[in-house]
Amino acid sequence: MDYKDASLSVQERTQDLLGRMTTEEKIGQLIQPMGWKTYVKEADGTVQVTDEFKKEIADGGIGSLYGTLRADPWTEVTLETGLTPRQGAVATNEIQRYAMENSRLGIPILFGEECSHGHMAIGATVFPVPLAVGSAWNTELYRKMCEAIAVETRSQGGAATYSPVLDVVRDPRWGRTEECFAEDPYLIGELAVEAIKGLQGDRLDSNRTIVATLKHFAAYGSSEGGRNAAPVHMGLRELHEVDLLPFKKAVEAGACSVMTAYNEIDGVPCTSSSYLLNDLLRVQLGFDGFVITDFGAIQMLVNGHNTAENGEQAVAQSLKAGVDMEMSGYMYRKHLGQALSQGLIEEKDLDTAVRRVLEMKFRLGLFEQPFVDPDFAEQVIGCEEHIQLARKVAQEGIILLKNEDNTLPLGKTGTKLAVIGPNANHVYNQLGDYTSPQPRGQIVTVLDGITRKLGADTGKVLYAPGCRIKGDSREGFAQALACAEEADTVIMVMGGSSSRDFGEGTIDLRTGASVVTDDPWNDMECGEGIDRSSLNLMGVQLELVQEVHKLGKPVIVVYINGRPIAEPWIDEHAHAIVEAWYPGQEGGNAIADILFGDVNPSGRLTISIPKHVGQLPVNYNAKRTRGKRYLETDLVPQYPFGFGLSYTEFKYENVRVVPEVIGPDDEAEVQVEVTNTGAVAGNEVVQLYITDVSASVTRSEISLKGFRKIHLEPGQTQTVTFPVQKEHLELIDSRLQPVVEPGEFRLMVGSSSRDCTACSLHIQKVGVEV
Repeated sequence: MDYKDASLSVQERTQDLLGRMTTEEKIGQLIQPMGWKTYVKEADGTVQVTDEFKKEIADGGIGSLYGTLRADPWTEVTLETGLTPRQGAVATNEIQRYAMENSRLGIPILFGEECSHGHMAIGATVFPVPLAVGSAWNTELYRKMCEAIAVETRSQGGAATYSPVLDVVRDPRWGRTEECFAEDPYLIGELAVEAIKGLQGDRLDSNRTIVATLKHFAAYGSSEGGRNAAPVHMGLRELHEVDLLPFKKAVEAGACSVMTAYNEIDGVPCTSSSYLLNDLLRVQLGFDGFVITDFGAIQMLVNGHNTAENGEQAVAQSLKAGVDMEMSGYMYRKHLGQALSQGLIEEKDLDTAVRRVLEMKFRLGLFEQPFVDPDFAEQVIGCEEHIQLARKVAQEGIILLKNEDNTLPLGKTGTKLAVIGPNANHVYNQLGDYTSPQPRGQIVTVLDGITRKLGADTGKVLYAPGCRIKGDSREGFAQALACAEEADTVIMVMGGSSSRDFGEGTIDLRTGASVVTDDPWNDMECGEGIDRSSLNLMGVQLELVQEVHKLGKPVIVVYINGRPIAEPWIDEHAHAIVEAWYPGQEGGNAIADILFGDVNPSGRLTISIPKHVGQLPVNYNAKRTRGKRYLETDLVPQYPFGFGLSYTEFKYENVRVVPEVIGPDDEAEVQVEVTNTGAVAGNEVVQLYITDVSASVTRSEISLKGFRKIHLEPGQTQTVTFPVQKEHLELIDSRLQPVVEPGEFRLMVGSSSRDCTACSLHIQKVGVEV
């Protein structure tokens, strides 16, 4: 059998195997059922495959399994019933062994896992969410994070991840804002390239690499009203110039998989769009991997989008449009055979999809190395190196928004602190969505981090939760105010939660102790499917801050959340404001590092924070024609894109471009001198923005086209250079073609989108001498 001969090419092996397969076996390769339903954990810790799984193998096989190691309330897999890192590796081996030994051709299963900020498995390292990763503006650090995620996932048998998320956020009311990097396509594109490098490495047939899946294709972050999976109203030119840019960069970097989006674009569902998946993705962008749906997306064609009358039409629309694998597998398993017999699809359509899936399995080396080493999994998952990396990413992603009268950093001696708020000591509230339950000792809360920082003298730190994220209970106010009254400085840890009900019970607001009740409280106000109509703090959180502020103590607000918070009163009255997003398992240590000055904050906003939800959209790269203002307010955000304070000061001088005149295909270089004029060392994010002064189509007022994170000691000066190339200057014209038009471009370098120094570059017409 040629397909078992590793000396042959991937294409030769695939063609041989495809020629041996029955129609039922081909369909089996295109489905991806829920993996956590394929095993049962026995009392002694061993794993047995289920009868349902055995039946599916007998009925034609399974190409892939989704979330085999996933644990959360949806899967109903808990810390007790779930698998340790070692058990997870043993389990995938057992599932793989049964599938290969009990199918006619012995085709291995592709295990697909959720890994947007760490493998979604018990014991795996929980990194900060992508919004925090973006705020670090450190592409090399993100690549290292992806390498860690890849090895933790592959060591347990996972061979594909459903990340990175490359959606451009237009409306932060959207619950999945936390899963995205930014509102800017250039920044997202740069991070996308590093994700591919970190996840896929130089080769896929390694025990340290996995297939990256770009999602969601396309324009998923531009939904109507910020509502998940709502229609997208967007012209093709904007689609090409903005939302497709990160996908283009990632495909060029070698991404192997793409996931379709739930939404429609101008009336056409992405899951059945031949224009998106064939004409654009494969032909124009040159993608040669396989396409998978999001969970249940094909069913939406019948009930939701209603572009298909029945299941047979729905699967035919998707398969012919270019969907190779269905996550959940229900529609393909039930209806593809009938669609074939009814003539809605042809055998060649089926073969095309199966070929792409099989090729990826050969590239992953699954036929030669279908099993993993449980000892290796136990060694690398959650190792100390990865824990320290999680702390580093969190440190660099934390943003200092306000620091009145140098309230921060705090001293470590002679000060009594009150740590107050619903997110001060809640494990899951700081982890974000798509997180599995984790052992308590693995997570460092803000209270943990501050207490550790100050040492054994616990009398220095007073704690009270004060209130919950949601709800109107003020029963914890008295204890919170008593703590604040006794303290010199108050740290209020407020914000949001993407924590699903992990069964950890609720909190006694008067004592802060965990209690078990028959009515567990769920504070989730962010995450997939949790969209909001406002950006204010929920519940009585603002009232609690206001009551504490009346005591006249310095008040430091730390936000832990998954989307921007618009609270003008806090912006005006808090002495310091720290935005930490969901900082992951080491978040408490990282926040304490920032508060006490062991780390100088260097995070910068990747999403504009409005003064009021009524300003939306308020993204920095809006069109010049966006209008002037509202009756009640202007269009200026409270905190602009790229903004973030430091414990030192940076001075920008001598911004220049060399040469000042170039042709459309030539290159120039922007140079700027940056000096640390303060008393402490710090990291600065130097940002390059470009304005096309006039063009044949309307353009954004300014657009990010470069950034560098640099470290400067006090008094040190560094000359930072940025290349200016065709890709930085081009626009998508009315014919949907990328062009660089002659004329003047204004180049701006600075510390944020609002604070820049400019110089000019002229693009001359071809053949014109200056």
